Amino acid sequence: MADRSGIFAGDDPFKIARSWLGEAEKVEINDPSAMALSTVDADGMPNARMVLLKEIEDDAFVFYTNYGSAKAQELDFAGKAAFVLHWKSLRRQIRVRGHVVREDGAKADAYYNSRDLGSRIGAYASKQSQVLEKKSDLVARVAKYTVKLGVHPPRPAFWGGFRIKPVEIEFWADGAFRLHDRFRWTFDADVNVWSKNRLNP
Repeated sequence: MADRSGIFAGDDPFKIARSWLGEAEKVEINDPSAMALSTVDADGMPNARMVLLKEIEDDAFVFYTNYGSAKAQELDFAGKAAFVLHWKSLRRQIRVRGHVVREDGAKADAYYNSRDLGSRIGAYASKQSQVLEKKSDLVARVAKYTVKLGVHPPRPAFWGGFRIKPVEIEFWADGAFRLHDRFRWTFDADVNVWSKNRLNP
């Protein structure tokens, strides 16, 4: 595709995504890795929320959460998800759709242990997505787990990651007169090949 050059150049969409994220990390004021994650529940009702992308692997995008949360239950139910990374300062976005698998092994342990202690304790204390009658109840649980777990709490079994393995990745950049540049990469699992197409804005 002759006109796929500049910021769109390359034969590996994950390398392009890492490059764009690297640029965003230099200019975005807050949370350049924030992504809008979309899921669907057992009744087919869609849901969306912001989460933090933690890694772009060679074939997947990884984030972490409480497995008891609404998002995790919806991901486990459907096995599919979509997300958008949008960088207002760069006037770019990446849209991804794909299949989801849990990351609850050594990689999840390593990431959990890299978090500050307060966040690790908080993972135990928060019954994510459940009704909280009083904030003081949560504060009390934090105090309880702080005493109980000490300074080296192990990763709880109900907390870990999800790996989104894309079947589609779209790179979008703002264009003059709303003639935006859009390139969609589509993965064919049968032949293990990505195809690329320019889309109308």
